[in-house]
Amino acid sequence: MMRRLIGRRCAAAASLIGMTIARISAAPVAEDIRDIRGPKYDLPEWLLPALIGAAVLIVLGIYGLWRRRRNRAARVLLPHEIALQRLEAIGALMQPARAREFSTAASDIVRLYIEQRFSVTVTRRTTEEFLRDLLESADAALAQHQGLLGEFLHQCDFVKFAALSLTAQNMESLRQSARAFVLATANTHDALPAA
Repeated sequence: MMRRLIGRRCAAAASLIGMTIARISAAPVAEDIRDIRGPKYDLPEWLLPALIGAAVLIVLGIYGLWRRRRNRAARVLLPHEIALQRLEAIGALMQPARAREFSTAASDIVRLYIEQRFSVTVTRRTTEEFLRDLLESADAALAQHQGLLGEFLHQCDFVKFAALSLTAQNMESLRQSARAFVLATANTHDALPAA
């Protein structure tokens, strides 16, 4: 009985092997040689680090340009630049009907400029007090322009307090004298006291 069982199993195995061989022989024969393909390119080892380095340099360059523009835009204006901008802005007040308003604005611009540029208190003093103290001060750059400054401030005072009327030409002349004073004192260095 055992032999029969073994015989049947061997016959089953033989038929299974036969069927597998029949299937393999029935399948199309695959070619061993593949068709020709294009050349295979290998990138050099240094190329990837070079591309990363170039990208980093480009990003740093863009950041540097952005920072330079931001710093240029955020630059603090110097006192003479502020005064010149304000003198240009009061051009709208240069009408005979607004002479008092114009002279007050021009006088305030020059007085504020003197305070910021020379660290001298001007806005709380009358013109005569300021000019008298100017003669006593050691600031040669400011004392050098006392005549021009005195004439400008007195003319503004006449318009403000004595209701003197001005023509558009007079107002332009007044504004130009303020502008000339600011430009003349903008680049002068504070005088050092003699030792």
